[in-house]
Amino acid sequence: MIFLKRQLPIIIAFVAGIMMWIRYYIPSEVSTNLVDGYLEWVRIIVGFAAILGILSLLQHHMLKIRMKRPGFAFSYVTIAAFIMMTAAGFLPFAFPGFAEKNMETGSLFNWLYEYTFIPMQATMFSVLAFFIASAAFRAFRARSMEATLLLVAAIIMMVGRVPIGDLISNATPAFMIGQNEYHLIDFEEWTGWLLNVPNAAAKRGILLGVYLSQIAISIRIIFGIERTYMGGGD
Repeated sequence: MIFLKRQLPIIIAFVAGIMMWIRYYIPSEVSTNLVDGYLEWVRIIVGFAAILGILSLLQHHMLKIRMKRPGFAFSYVTIAAFIMMTAAGFLPFAFPGFAEKNMETGSLFNWLYEYTFIPMQATMFSVLAFFIASAAFRAFRARSMEATLLLVAAIIMMVGRVPIGDLISNATPAFMIGQNEYHLIDFEEWTGWLLNVPNAAAKRGILLGVYLSQIAISIRIIFGIERTYMGGGD
């Protein structure tokens, strides 16, 4: 039993990691066939994992409803939405009456996706804008040099991405440098520079750190040093 819980997952992780490494760094017909077979098994396991996830989801919300825990009414909505979308996805026929005149005839699943999921998703993202605005108000207070730079960059980006930014830029004096015309205040040029120079440099530095961290954690998992994915904590 200890072998199934400890040694076997480490062996599988080691073999899978080495196979993928060989496939990309020492490509050959043998390694390609091995990886293709391995990926077929991955798809099968993912399918069974999805079934377990669905059962766990239903069990969690059914228990929440039965115990009358706080917010159990939302569990009714979750279960009903799950059953509705699953049934609509498996139905072999379409309902043209649900489609608008200016849209192509779609299935019930597409109708539910277009007219329920997408509007609710847009609503949630619009609500997040208020939280972002409140967080920005607290973060953009010029109490230090870093906060001041952040505040100035944010103001330039916000003004430069709305029509009033173009109006301000066009109202300022213009001058020629070579064949190009520049305005004394040019929000479009400033926003482009901020995105393409400091933002791109910082983004690439962050991504480089993320990739190096992924390589390090992958090596630790392959060689059995990192075992938190097994749930043991060490």
